[in-house]
Amino acid sequence: MRHIWWGAILSLLLAAPVFARDIYVNNLAGNDAKDGLAASSVDAETGPVRTIRRALRHAETSDRIVLANTGEPYRESISLVGRHSGVPYAPFEIVGNGAILDGSLPVPADAWEFSRGEIFRFQPPHLSAAQQLFRDGLPLTRGPGPTLEGRLPPLAPLHWRYFDGAIEFRPEKDHLPMSYDLTYAALPVGITLYQVKYVTISDLTVQGFRLDGINAHDSAFAVRLIGITARGNGRSGISIGGSSQVEIEGSLVGNNGAAQVRTEGWSHTKIINSTLLDNTAPPLVKTEHSEVQELTVK
Repeated sequence: MRHIWWGAILSLLLAAPVFARDIYVNNLAGNDAKDGLAASSVDAETGPVRTIRRALRHAETSDRIVLANTGEPYRESISLVGRHSGVPYAPFEIVGNGAILDGSLPVPADAWEFSRGEIFRFQPPHLSAAQQLFRDGLPLTRGPGPTLEGRLPPLAPLHWRYFDGAIEFRPEKDHLPMSYDLTYAALPVGITLYQVKYVTISDLTVQGFRLDGINAHDSAFAVRLIGITARGNGRSGISIGGSSQVEIEGSLVGNNGAAQVRTEGWSHTKIINSTLLDNTAPPLVKTEHSEVQELTVK
């Protein structure tokens, strides 16, 4: 009888409604002093917040973070941990609405130094061989590094490489680096997921981060990445590690530095109707124990 009683209580708890909220973010019209509970400003307290980070501080189980696509990238690095989780019938969500999360920063014009020949160099504040250099927001071609004999091959115009702790760049003839709109991968990771479950991130571009666009670091279970574009990140577009379980659906991953998607540890990854480009790095890099299933669903 006691088992039946406890079973009935458990069923009621599982069926109990989750009072989830929509928390709105607008990086142009928002204000982090507001509560995020309206898409536009209502009064001094109610209206969208300005940063995703502030929205995550307000958020609880099964809430939705709704981004306004203002045409201006969100320039921040965010982490989902612990309470940023959902339940099977009500996941915690980040709804991108086509917005861009960007980790790049402009290369200061006075940071360029002449190196040799037609090569200029710039030393980023954080030394990392996992880097990217962008022109007008698009990744430039990475040139060859030193050979096994220690010889440094020439760079073609508008190509770059990471060498001796600096980004080397060769501009076009009769041009200087500061004549271009050049940015570099400054922030480490776009979205980190750690010890969360039932999370959905959709319709978002994640680009320009020094390591990974999205990193399911460990114990990120029942995570769905839907309609994600992960491009131009220094190491990988999407990285899945530890014991995480992630689905990548209807997404485009390319122009990343070492791998488009990388998996490690004892992770489980399902890739559904997605395109992993084979341009700047292998489409998939996995360790021995990680499991990857690729599906095309018609």
